[in-house]
Amino acid sequence: MKADKKYLPLEMYFSQCTLPSVTLRFQEIENIMGQQLPNAAYLNSSWWKKTKPPALHYVAWTNQGYVVEKVDLGNTITFVNEAKPVTTDSTSDHHILIIRQVDVEDARSIIELQMTIEAESDFLLYGKDERKLSVQAMRKRIMEWRKMENSAMFVAISDGNYAGFLLLLGNSAPRAKHRASLFLGVKQEFQRKGIATALIKHAESFASSQGVHRLELTVIATNDAAIALYKHTGFEQEGLRRESMLIDNTLHDELYMGKILIK
Repeated sequence: MKADKKYLPLEMYFSQCTLPSVTLRFQEIENIMGQQLPNAAYLNSSWWKKTKPPALHYVAWTNQGYVVEKVDLGNTITFVNEAKPVTTDSTSDHHILIIRQVDVEDARSIIELQMTIEAESDFLLYGKDERKLSVQAMRKRIMEWRKMENSAMFVAISDGNYAGFLLLLGNSAPRAKHRASLFLGVKQEFQRKGIATALIKHAESFASSQGVHRLELTVIATNDAAIALYKHTGFEQEGLRRESMLIDNTLHDELYMGKILIK
């Protein structure tokens, strides 16, 4: 049996899980799914214990060998898989990364994610509290991106927490539909964990499937970590935009970088 579409990201999570027991908060489950759980999930323990149709939400974990062991309504759910070996290794290094396309239900969380990243970085177009985004406006943007064939926004969920995002913006002009611009951000606490690279690879796969042949971006010339990341993922420097950013009363150059996607 296949899980309902809304529960597919949750099934992906359990397909990557190697632990014999995992406890998830309700909020973490909703973050993974990108949607709210139904009211029944908050009101009835039996919703989590179901193992028979017509409901099919449960196959998101049962297909991967997990069953629900404990339900703390509105708080946490504990899943167990007796087929997974119990080891003495610490689980602190066991991280599960889910990358999925954002949905309108993500709007508030995406705003919070972007605001956190902008407050942490000195290399983005906007700094801390330099712009205001409403949930309604973000929902509208997400709906517009989802309607466009060559545009998409992806979010990285690490262990049920919003960790980073990548926005891919395509062109509508016939002569430029083959190219798209890339905008990337990862929270500091999740950096150097391969999340940015995973986001880029996911975006490249999507772009190729939509007929996008070229990706391009700009990066501040002194942002050594980002430049190293982009070069590592195959981007090449193509030009220089001089004194294009004014940050803390200091002018900065930007590098133009691009990558040709090989089919």
